[in-house]
Amino acid sequence: MADPKGFLTVPRELPERRPVDVRIKSWSEVYESFGRDRLEKQASRCMDCGIPFCHQGCPLGNLIPEWNDLVYRTDWREAVERLHATNNFPEFTGKLCPAPCETACVLGINSDPVTIKRVEAEIIDRAWAEGWVAPRPPAVRTGRKVAVVGSGPAGLAAAQQLTRAGHEVTVYERDDRIGGLLRYGIPEFKMEKRHLERRLEQMRAEGTEFKTSVNVGVDVTAEQLRERYDVVLLAGGATVRRDLPVPGRDLAGVYQAMEYLPDANRVQEGDYAEPKITAAGKHVVVIGGGDTGADCIGTAIRQGAASVTQLEIMPRPPQTRPDSQPWPTYPMLYKMESAHEELAGLGGERLYALNTVEFLGDEDGNVRALKVVGVEGPQTGFKPIPGTERELPAQLVTLAMGFLGPQREGLLEQLGVELDQRGNVVRDASYATSVDGVFAAGDMGRGQSLIVWAIAEGRAAAAGVDAYLSGTTALPYPIPPTARPIA
Repeated sequence: MADPKGFLTVPRELPERRPVDVRIKSWSEVYESFGRDRLEKQASRCMDCGIPFCHQGCPLGNLIPEWNDLVYRTDWREAVERLHATNNFPEFTGKLCPAPCETACVLGINSDPVTIKRVEAEIIDRAWAEGWVAPRPPAVRTGRKVAVVGSGPAGLAAAQQLTRAGHEVTVYERDDRIGGLLRYGIPEFKMEKRHLERRLEQMRAEGTEFKTSVNVGVDVTAEQLRERYDVVLLAGGATVRRDLPVPGRDLAGVYQAMEYLPDANRVQEGDYAEPKITAAGKHVVVIGGGDTGADCIGTAIRQGAASVTQLEIMPRPPQTRPDSQPWPTYPMLYKMESAHEELAGLGGERLYALNTVEFLGDEDGNVRALKVVGVEGPQTGFKPIPGTERELPAQLVTLAMGFLGPQREGLLEQLGVELDQRGNVVRDASYATSVDGVFAAGDMGRGQSLIVWAIAEGRAAAAGVDAYLSGTTALPYPIPPTARPIA
């Protein structure tokens, strides 16, 4: 145990965010630096529980009490080894994961949980700064070839594991850069792309090959891919966006979030000087209350929106854990992310229990407003409340309402893999699909989920692929049997 009295004497502390009026003028990450001594004190709050429920909360099975203890004892180099034992990309999860481990922390039953996510992020940041993260190429090559389709967190995790196992791995990506949503869906202020680039550099040095601007199923057929490789691993994500088919949906100025955010990210990549879709000087409405909606808010504010309003059809969540979502489950709570702080500073609103019934346009075919109505909770089927209709001004609308599953046209149809009732790829406990030699990991099989689940599934699927190719595997299989997808 780090410090037997740490959880009693040290209050929970997080790094400060830069002032709103300062940070919205740039696209760099929002947090100030956090002193090493302060972090070591935060690590001392870990109680090294006999049954560490943080393990239950983390799909990766991160060895959280171990690296908390190592940080407290200032053995940072060993801490990063324990971190990498279960997670290929802790800098991604340390910045983007909603930290279900913290909601499962035993200390969180009646106090503030350990700052697990921040400790994780600081460990890997120091490891990179000190030069402790190096390529780990395999000692022996097997001569077996694997194609990974999709370069998001699931595909990258699987590719790195399989490369280190000695297989020849090629990652295919239909975009012009590697990274999937990490590249074009996550704004720079949430995770600067330098974190992604240095991991890709490490993977190339280990022997992973990347092919961009290749739409598998179009530019390369499924048959051609299967002829070239011993195994095909599907990691293309859940890319079918949930739409809002109401009158006026075809008006100019109404975009999916994954049309709007990639455009802004391409400006940061240097592809062009100004965004093709901009919020500058416009009243913006973001439909959807999740993380993607928050990303749209922060992006619109940085682009100079006149106003931003976020809509959510669900009622406002509670600020404290309700009895219906007891510890150690992950509760749905009212959150104040950095983008929401910025929204409040701009005078914007987060509106709940509202449904959009129509997009209203001007004479030129551009959206000018939304017609919305208040609704009762989901138990009534979101029944409209009479007399609550109103209009909200909007010259730019982003739809951030999630995803419905993988794209069926093209690769999945050509392969003929079995799909479940939700349209996701069916896998068995080894992540093998109904087609021999074809595996699936991440959102393509699981449905829309968290980055930590994507990495966990990528690692687990790699173990399944390695066992298929080699007859056995030494790769870790981090997902407990009860959490594995069942065919």
